Amino acid sequence: MGVPFPALLEDDLDDLYDNAPCGFVSTLLDGTIAKINATLLAWLVEDSADLVGRRRFGELLTPGSRLYHEAHCAPLLRLRNEVKGVAVEMRASDGTVFPALITSVVKTGRDGSPLLIRTTVFDARERRAYENELLEARRTADRERDRLRLLVGGLQRSLLPASLAVPPGMTTASLYHMASADEVGGDFYDLFPLPGDRWGFFLGDVRGKGVAAAAVTAAARYTLRAAAVYDSEPVAVLRNLNAVVYQDYARPEHRHCTVIFGILERRGSGYTATIASGGHPPVLVVRADGSAAYHPTDGGTLIGILPAPRLVSRTIMLEPGDTMILYSDGLTEARTRTGGRYGDQALLDFVRDRGRTSAAAAVDALAGLLTTFAEVDDDVAVIALTIGEGTPSVAGPP
Repeated sequence: MGVPFPALLEDDLDDLYDNAPCGFVSTLLDGTIAKINATLLAWLVEDSADLVGRRRFGELLTPGSRLYHEAHCAPLLRLRNEVKGVAVEMRASDGTVFPALITSVVKTGRDGSPLLIRTTVFDARERRAYENELLEARRTADRERDRLRLLVGGLQRSLLPASLAVPPGMTTASLYHMASADEVGGDFYDLFPLPGDRWGFFLGDVRGKGVAAAAVTAAARYTLRAAAVYDSEPVAVLRNLNAVVYQDYARPEHRHCTVIFGILERRGSGYTATIASGGHPPVLVVRADGSAAYHPTDGGTLIGILPAPRLVSRTIMLEPGDTMILYSDGLTEARTRTGGRYGDQALLDFVRDRGRTSAAAAVDALAGLLTTFAEVDDDVAVIALTIGEGTPSVAGPP
């Protein structure tokens, strides 16, 4: 016959306590060890006779953990009759220190008076090693992210002019706001001289972000500058750009873009700006009297999606004190704190409320506006050109 079930159960219970996968220790209320299982003795490299009735539980801890246990855990035990998941360090007799998690409960008598303290000890060495691995992995990731951001920032700067040129009798300012420090954006702009006392300018936005968008951004910027040298008529310049961008239309990495390209020509004390747009937000002009209005080129097609896009041009007269503002749609598509998109009308109202302005003041005001949004999820590029010197500055957004 087999071993009777009650006897087998009793034997298993004794073995479970002594050789459990965790440590068990019972102490008197003053911490004196009354009982300890073989598992914990093995971790501590100790003999039961050297601990039971001779040492207190706190003596098994490192000095720092002992201080924490006596100052924090012991008072909680008295108040709540239990503490759970306390991280400590224990010291074995051979000098080895190992991390542990302890849970203690107070055993009470029938009258509710405390009798002893039962503590479960879990070996946390593997957990600590895992946590250290996670911490080191996070540090490595942080270093790599910082390195990536340096590379992204450097690449982004290489796609933009170091500073915006200043045509005679004009002040200029620019702004580039990166929506993400981890990805290269697709917005680009420039202002450059051309023969005949003329100046070319453009601002564009390539769809998407990352390396593919950066490649199109670089191609667009240099194509626009080169095309303007051979034929500076704005529509012709954008047709040249479209031919370059459309070449990759069938490829998965293809990116289209929106662009405004223009030519500035001196006219007396002012300038004329002849512009053409390929699906880009309209130019915004603030007059010297403080009035403001959009100057759209209706019907302009996105660059790079058709072999022969429809492109329309127009000429804007700019007199002393007038400020022309070009921007990318990351500004008007920013999300407000009420949950909606900012929109073209809100931008127009914002500019009108500030009245007469200058290039620098307009850019500063728009930079301040960006800080008021709940989310700016696309890059924002802005350039502003003011005719004449000494135009007054205005305060940023309230």
